[in-house]
Amino acid sequence: MAVPLREGTETAKGCPRLRWCGRRQRRGPAGKAGPAGAGAASGVPLGRSGRAVHCGVAAAEHRVRRVRKAGAMASWATLSPSIVEYFEGEDSYLCGYCKNETGSRSNGMWAHSMTAQDYQDLIDRGWRRSGKYVYKPVMNQTCCPQYTIRCRPLQFQLSKSHKKVLKKMLKFLAKGEISKGNYEDEPMEPTMEDAVSGDFALINKLDIQCDLKTLSDDLKESLESEEKGRSSKKEDSNELIQSQGTEKLGSDEPSHSVKVHTVPKPGKGADLSKPPCRKAKEIRKERKRLKLMRQNPAGGLEGLQAPGGPPSVFPPKAKHSQAPSLEDFIVGSLPDCGSHKLEVRVVRSSPPSSQFKATFQESYQVYKRYQMVIHKDPPDKPTVSQVRLVPVSFEDPEFKSSFSQSFSLYVKYQMAIHQDPPDECGKTEFTRFLCSSPLEAENPPNGPDCGYGSFHQQYWLDGKIIAVGVIDILPYCVSSVYLYYDPDYSFLSLGVYSALREIAFTRQLHEKTSQLSYYYMGFYIHSCPKMKYKGQYRPSDLLCPETYVWVPIEQCLPSLENSKYCRFNQDPEAVDEGRSKEPDRLQVLHKKAIVPYGVYKTQQKDPSEEATVLQYASLVGQACSERMLLFRD
Repeated sequence: MAVPLREGTETAKGCPRLRWCGRRQRRGPAGKAGPAGAGAASGVPLGRSGRAVHCGVAAAEHRVRRVRKAGAMASWATLSPSIVEYFEGEDSYLCGYCKNETGSRSNGMWAHSMTAQDYQDLIDRGWRRSGKYVYKPVMNQTCCPQYTIRCRPLQFQLSKSHKKVLKKMLKFLAKGEISKGNYEDEPMEPTMEDAVSGDFALINKLDIQCDLKTLSDDLKESLESEEKGRSSKKEDSNELIQSQGTEKLGSDEPSHSVKVHTVPKPGKGADLSKPPCRKAKEIRKERKRLKLMRQNPAGGLEGLQAPGGPPSVFPPKAKHSQAPSLEDFIVGSLPDCGSHKLEVRVVRSSPPSSQFKATFQESYQVYKRYQMVIHKDPPDKPTVSQVRLVPVSFEDPEFKSSFSQSFSLYVKYQMAIHQDPPDECGKTEFTRFLCSSPLEAENPPNGPDCGYGSFHQQYWLDGKIIAVGVIDILPYCVSSVYLYYDPDYSFLSLGVYSALREIAFTRQLHEKTSQLSYYYMGFYIHSCPKMKYKGQYRPSDLLCPETYVWVPIEQCLPSLENSKYCRFNQDPEAVDEGRSKEPDRLQVLHKKAIVPYGVYKTQQKDPSEEATVLQYASLVGQACSERMLLFRD
């Protein structure tokens, strides 16, 4: 896919994120603005640099087209190369997690275009994109190390809290019922002020928690409790503490305990002539069980429904104690004439498909309302003396928390200086942040039916959009980027629900494309208690920051309890197998020509140029350095 010249011009003027937040202002040897897309925070036009990007990209595309016509490229993956512009050095800025003023450090580059395979290889080396800006934390220096985390959907295990969210949605769709009571946040959901809102669809703050335990659950729990009581061998204690709720990950993970009284030992003042004291809740469960048995003498408890009664909205208990699957909760047991209808549509966002264009306005309105209600402006307005540098990434909570205020300032500026209509300002930035992507649309014959690239997963309830998940579909994974939703439906726990749907979607894609079998959830930050919840999606793996191999999270947690930064690979002799071994083979886009770095460096006199290119090569690895084109002015 050709890189639009208009897009290249916008890049040369600087990423809008850089203008908003003062992301960076590079200086060259002569004190002038640095490479395209890096120095526009000061408003200095980059002029010739921008035109160079233009012409270089256009020349590269022309060369690719010429080779295509000659039939020299048979592989679909090499028809259009990735073109990136690396920002030399490392950035230090305010950390949104521990609030260290200069503790967060990362490397970054601007992706003019990128193939799905290149981005797959990059995220497997710890990179992450925010729009077209691709960045990698400096793990051994940043104050809060961010480890790439992936879930294994083929072996995914539903937790109790996951089932609760799925049942909540089923009950709402089938009967339109919303549980009432004292609501709390879902155990796995951090507060919005400290979450990363652009990287992973699971981290949105949801307002309520509904306890929708069904009669089926109550009966099962009662029977299991009685069975445990009969087989228990712990008769020497007065109380038995059992962990309830979410899976325990570490010493800081929340767990809920409930006291279950057992029969006291003789000689402790107990009256053995009387039955043991029972809680009122257990008595109610027993009554329900007996009532069901009277209504259904045959003992058929499947679905827990009386003869002639309405069917259960929840999946029936499978035979041989086989638990219902994720798909059973999503697509099974819904009546034909339910109260509501939910439909999930996947539309390509870049380049925009006809379905995406047709629903753009409605999707934007959901985003606009989400920003207004969920991301409220902070009450304390910063003064001129409070100048902060924040990372230009939804991966950082500080950037997220100030986004609304910064965006409002930008809109006022556009309206006052450039006479832009207010709604058009919002649409432009919505497009740049959540619709534009460097990933090309690829449709290989052995890939999924929808192809590879960037998509919006739209959740339609009764004919209107209530939530949109931004995802990337890559050769080996579905990578979650962002979620926004209508705040009126917060009670449905759409953050958790959409993540489970994306896991199920990954499993669906795997049926056609066997190598596509992982669900990437962005970064796991163990040093931030409210960002450890991603590890509750089991089984999952963390990426070793030194050897770039995947290690089960259970093996990583003990080390992370002792140190923020850890090498997860326990083999001391292991090295990064994908490291840059032959930097001279790196591909450079320079003066409208594609040349190996070995040739390019002979024409350079600036000693810092070599250090910059070698740093880039070490971060992206040998394979990507040979495939991607590194633009140099």
